[in-house]
Amino acid sequence: MHQNKLNIKYIFLCMLVICTVFVTACGKDSRIILTTGFDDDEIFRLEGVSCYKPEVMVYLTTMQNQYESAFGEQIWKTETGGITLEDSVKQTVLARLAKIKMMNLMAASYKLELTKEQEQRAVLAAANYYSSLSDEEKSALGNIKENDICTMYKEYALADSLYDYLTSDVNVEISDDEARTITVEQIKVSTYDEAQQILRELRDGASFDELAMSRSMSEDLIVSFHKGDEEEAKESACFNLGEKEVSLVVECADGYYIFKCLNTLDREKTDNRKAEIQEQRRQEAFDAAYNSFMEGKRCYLNEDAFEAIEFVGGGEVDTMDFFDVYEQTVASAK
Repeated sequence: MHQNKLNIKYIFLCMLVICTVFVTACGKDSRIILTTGFDDDEIFRLEGVSCYKPEVMVYLTTMQNQYESAFGEQIWKTETGGITLEDSVKQTVLARLAKIKMMNLMAASYKLELTKEQEQRAVLAAANYYSSLSDEEKSALGNIKENDICTMYKEYALADSLYDYLTSDVNVEISDDEARTITVEQIKVSTYDEAQQILRELRDGASFDELAMSRSMSEDLIVSFHKGDEEEAKESACFNLGEKEVSLVVECADGYYIFKCLNTLDREKTDNRKAEIQEQRRQEAFDAAYNSFMEGKRCYLNEDAFEAIEFVGGGEVDTMDFFDVYEQTVASAK
């Protein structure tokens, strides 16, 4: 699997990204809020496909326990733009589940199906996860059944397959120059005259390291960046330097700089940047197809049922590896 697939990691595992708008999964102005006409425990309906409370509880409890494991229970006192973090997480869960449901509808439109091996992995992952739950946890998760978990994993896998299908023909050949990441040492001062004085001292044989430590306003004496990271003046100066070469004084928005090139191409960071660009291109291709497909689709939300959902994690209900179990099962099968 790609490190940021779909991002299936973007959708599921970037736990600090707060996605507060349910309609991102269904298209602008397409959400319809209802409180009647739903089945028991039905939270929303998307083009005839439903999402039920146990699915929401699995996602919500996983996220709650991961947050608390990383930041402690006090994290829930945080507010973001006037909305509590707890409400933000609930909206995130809603948006993520809606997107997976939408992607499964999209996969069906392409007549995509899971392979036998993918289905077997979903069954195995469901058995592994379900067996890890205590009776108290099963009850807290809406009396979740192993078959429910298996269905969720199959939807997860089909969304993953759809992403592969839609991005398989994307041109991901990235040149070293396009992704080139350099490392420079820098001296930053507030006035042009001071910068010129330091440049004269450098030309007279003074040590760049010593002047950087004693005269630079910036605590970051050594920095790495790629094209597009910095303002044009800084990039133009630095990317034209040879190794160990010192720049002239460079005027930037926040001060005056002198740079010394330490590495004209950081191989590891350049390769990492290539991977980032490749994934950006895949994501753009996927987003274009996805946004076109979801246009006009309707999401019907059972608002009363959704608003009534509360956090149940913590204490004896400490399960938080729903996604990890699936990833580990897939990895072990390779």
